[in-house]
Amino acid sequence: MNVTDEAHPWHVAAGTLADAGCDAVFGLPSDEPGLMDAARDVPGLKVVGVRDQRAGACAAIGHAAVSGRPAVLAVNSGPSFANALTGLLEASSLGAPVVVVTTRVPALGIGRGGFQHTDQAAMARPLTKWDFLVEDPRQLTWALRRAVHLAVNGGPGVVLVEVADEVLRAPAPERRPAPPVRRLRFAAETGEVRRAAGLLAGARLPVVVAGGGCKPAGAGPAVRHLAELLGAPVFTTAAGRGVLDEEHPLACGLVGLYTTPPADGLLADADVVLAIGSRLEETARMGWDGLRDKTLVHVDVDPAAFLTALEPEAALLGDAAVVAGQLAAALEAEPPAGTAAGVARLGRVTAVRREARDRRTRAADGPDLTVAAALRLLQESVTRDATLVQENGLHDMWGYHCPVVSVSERARVVTPGEQTMVGFGLPAAVGAALADRSRRTVLVCGDGAFEMGLAALPTAAELGLGLTVLVLDNRGYGWPRFVRAEEGAADGLTRFTAPAHTDAAVRALGGRTAYCTTAAELAAALDDAAEAHADGRTTVITVPVRDDDVPVGVRRVFAASAPAGAAA
Repeated sequence: MNVTDEAHPWHVAAGTLADAGCDAVFGLPSDEPGLMDAARDVPGLKVVGVRDQRAGACAAIGHAAVSGRPAVLAVNSGPSFANALTGLLEASSLGAPVVVVTTRVPALGIGRGGFQHTDQAAMARPLTKWDFLVEDPRQLTWALRRAVHLAVNGGPGVVLVEVADEVLRAPAPERRPAPPVRRLRFAAETGEVRRAAGLLAGARLPVVVAGGGCKPAGAGPAVRHLAELLGAPVFTTAAGRGVLDEEHPLACGLVGLYTTPPADGLLADADVVLAIGSRLEETARMGWDGLRDKTLVHVDVDPAAFLTALEPEAALLGDAAVVAGQLAAALEAEPPAGTAAGVARLGRVTAVRREARDRRTRAADGPDLTVAAALRLLQESVTRDATLVQENGLHDMWGYHCPVVSVSERARVVTPGEQTMVGFGLPAAVGAALADRSRRTVLVCGDGAFEMGLAALPTAAELGLGLTVLVLDNRGYGWPRFVRAEEGAADGLTRFTAPAHTDAAVRALGGRTAYCTTAAELAAALDDAAEAHADGRTTVITVPVRDDDVPVGVRRVFAASAPAGAAA
């Protein structure tokens, strides 16, 4: 029986996932026709064949981040599943709604040397919210709909459904079309809201930290209104970028490792911190003086987020947008922003933002093509509304510093999570660009990360995505090189000695390449990239960078001296 037959279990599975709200399936084709083949026959499902399961997982992350819908990763038992785990580790770290559908070998082979049998659930359990083995056809549609529900509700994340070989060879259950799985919204307990509002209203310098959990909730407008009532500076985590337009008068860039002076002074002086949709992971806490001594008001949809890093004075369990609205309603009668202290806060935030922009201008207007200058030219070319995909190497972390790069609330920003896997960016950009072809998708990464993600390049070419990639080339791995320099250790292993092969790969697939050492060369290459994007062709622009062109946040956290010409 063909998998596209409506009576085949795989066709039922594909239709169930589409009904539940998924719109993309990533993976490699299996030996026998499987979920990807069936999905090609289901309206509303995009099927993307990748060259590497790890890349497939990252592409699913990028697609989910931009589309706002859960993505499906189709794999099989054995090396196929194991190869996807690094990407799923990143998905788990980010809280990305990814539904993994895999096969299980015939039961008679388990424990008897069955070909490619592995305990998939045990391997993935630290990364998944839920895993289930479908051993009876009657469980299939229920398990898949429950998987989508758990992927998007509570703290979003990875779920795993294994389908036993015996189920795939049995008659399929009847498929009954069903509505999309809904994202559940709920409010925080009223008394806790009142107590939190009191803490915020009485604060000398409240600070708002918006995390990635604000995005699936669509909490941007509610967070903005709340911050305006408080007269409070707003910081975001890397995953939270775009929740608030970074040109808003209260926007002060990113938190922790990515904080751009002088905004770090606001974080140091804050007495009450309102964290919304963030677990306050280590990167968000790096370089934040005295954070443990501050009063924390914590809002999250997942109770497991509380006490992960710090114990909150007030813990508000609920949807980020709903709870931000509750807090705003409690403050509207007497907005703290209207008090003398609130007016003074706004004046200080304005001064901080002005100084940060002055520093940016000085950094980007020098004679050399620094990373900051290159990023400014990139943004001028693609606009603040583009989809920005980043890695987390040394030099590309300049892009996390606002106002070196400033994104609008219409932008889409895709970053790795706390795992920061090398090679994340290119496959994530593929998924992101596929989710929204109406806007430019740009990737900023290092040369090492680009090489590691190169398996995603053919997929970008096949789909005609027209990516623009800025490769900051230090001929090796910048972050370990920097840390070793700080410790006085040898860095020979961090340096590449073989000639780069990436440009040849790009051109072989119909893309364009450029090597730029001046602002004029980069501006011309970006103009060419805009034309290539319109033709669906990828452009890779390489800019050589100095080892001492180190992001300001890294210098601040490591207490390193700022090198000449690289000020923020």
